[in-house]
Amino acid sequence: MTATVPTIRQVVLDTTDARGLAEFYREMFGLDYRPGDEPPPSGAPDPRGADWLVLRNPGGVPLAFQQVETLPASTWPGDGVPQQLHLDTTVPDAAELDRQHERALALGARLLADRSDDAEEPLRVYADPAGHPFCVFVG
Repeated sequence: MTATVPTIRQVVLDTTDARGLAEFYREMFGLDYRPGDEPPPSGAPDPRGADWLVLRNPGGVPLAFQQVETLPASTWPGDGVPQQLHLDTTVPDAAELDRQHERALALGARLLADRSDDAEEPLRVYADPAGHPFCVFVG
C-alpha cells in the first residue's frame, strides 16, 4: 500500500507590493494570472492586488503573492536576514544565461552573485524587486 503524501500546490512569496512583484515574475518567466487575478484597468481599484495573487505555471509549480505590511529584504550572501526561500530556474546554455541576465536587470532584479564563468555549474543569483533571491542556472 502506497502512503498518501501532500502535493505542493504553489510557492508563496510575501511582499509589500503583491501586484508589482507578480508583474515582475509574470514578465520574467512568461506566466499567466489565474482567472480573476489579472490587473484591473488603469486607475481602477485593485483589491486582489492588495491581498493575494496567483500566477499559473503550465508544467510547473504556480507562484502566489501575499501582501504583507512589512518585509525585511534578504541580505544574503551577507549576514543579517537569510534567504528564507529562493527559486532555482534553468536555461539551456550560456548565451541564454546572458540574455536572461539582461532581461532580469531590465525588469528590476538586482544581481547578487555571478558565477557565469564557472565551468562546472554556471549560474547567476538575483534579488527580485522585493529582495527574494532567485537563481538562473545553465543546465
